[in-house]
Amino acid sequence: MDIDLKGYVETPGHIVDLIIGRLFERRLPSMNKRLLDPGCGSGVFIEGIHRWCKRKHHLIPSILGVEANPALAREAEERFRGMDSIEIRTADFLTIEDEPFDYVIGNPPYVPITELSEKEKARYRRIFETATGRFDLYLLFFEKALSFLKPNGRLVFITPEKFLYVDTAAPLRKLLAQKRVSEVRMMEESVFGDLVTYPTITTVSNGPGPVETLIALRDGREATAIFPTDGSSWLASINGKKPRLSTITLEDVCLRISCGVATGADSIFVKKERELDEKLRKYAYPTIAGRELTPETGEPESVYCLLMPYDGRGRLRPLDELGALRSYMMRAEVRERLERRTCVRRKPWYAFHETPPLMEILRPKILCKDITSTPRFWIDRRGRIVPRHSVYYIVPKDPDRLKALAEYLNSKTAKTWLEAHCQRAANGFLRLQSHVLKRLPVPRSLRTESVIIGDHRTRDTTRMKALEAFE
Repeated sequence: MDIDLKGYVETPGHIVDLIIGRLFERRLPSMNKRLLDPGCGSGVFIEGIHRWCKRKHHLIPSILGVEANPALAREAEERFRGMDSIEIRTADFLTIEDEPFDYVIGNPPYVPITELSEKEKARYRRIFETATGRFDLYLLFFEKALSFLKPNGRLVFITPEKFLYVDTAAPLRKLLAQKRVSEVRMMEESVFGDLVTYPTITTVSNGPGPVETLIALRDGREATAIFPTDGSSWLASINGKKPRLSTITLEDVCLRISCGVATGADSIFVKKERELDEKLRKYAYPTIAGRELTPETGEPESVYCLLMPYDGRGRLRPLDELGALRSYMMRAEVRERLERRTCVRRKPWYAFHETPPLMEILRPKILCKDITSTPRFWIDRRGRIVPRHSVYYIVPKDPDRLKALAEYLNSKTAKTWLEAHCQRAANGFLRLQSHVLKRLPVPRSLRTESVIIGDHRTRDTTRMKALEAFE
């Protein structure tokens, strides 16, 4: 994979002008200063700087634009031909060496780890502190660009907002906290058209931190914050929420907080209950997807069921024990669809994409949608519903506290915390991910000293009846 062909999105002119204004605010350019544009593309930022300097009657600084895509680099070279103060270098910015710069500006490429080769991932992990977990190249561009800044030099980048809070970006947040992050400006979703990245303009100076940062929110409000220096999420600080003092979290009072079952072929395994062949009913469990949980939903019920080739303890059954389900899956068109899934490389052809932990799923539990405008939680009292991958399920250690826990999760306190800490999806929706849910502070009254384990001695009779019926 050639990374120089990935991740390029041209920045609109009015955003270019806004970023340049931030770059030169109370720090005017001159001919003896140096400016770097990493991933310069066809040169829209460089052209914007030339336009700004001409309008403001300032001499243009010495500019280096670095671009890995040869076609874009040639376009930039042609655009600035004859301008001695501008150099365009065709190279991978993440591997170049140069002298320090007074300014760095740009829109680094957004390239997820899934688009990198194993060789590229290994090389970047050796070189960059920010190349951890499922990193994106723009995090590495941040790190590399900061290393080029002169003392008191300034960097202004437009990037996705996710670096403010995702766990993968914790090393970058630690690095930025050592600098002066003077402004975080959250831009409207439509900046890049249909590409929803929740763009954010970050202004950083190479001086000691942390300092008070100006926060410009999407709704027009402004605030200030001092960000934590330990790499933890900045989202709560941006939203003006103080950390909760409680050390008890949702994870402490739960056996499991997880995304629902991923079959890799819902069209095969998910059927309408009323249309299901009678011979298949013994292999079916009621199931629910996020779209079925609506504001009108009371007790969650589903018209769908999930055909399950697993026993009640989550063990894949041999084909010869599956009777009518085996006959169904052996149909030519069904088996062909199942064998096209990527999970078949490491699993039997009729297994789910992920092994369902039925020992935890088949308990009284709490359900929530993975993407929602407002956090809301529902109780599955019988513990019979198997949630699919667009639903998260929360299994308390003590089933007697199921109702109290659900009431707290639906409280204003929990909602406010989640809104401050969850990632954003399109149109302002929230992503309720397990790693965020686990950190939700809960009242000490919900803590239980007894952990209910999944053996025959448990007092969780509801779950045991469910297992016995299934097996």
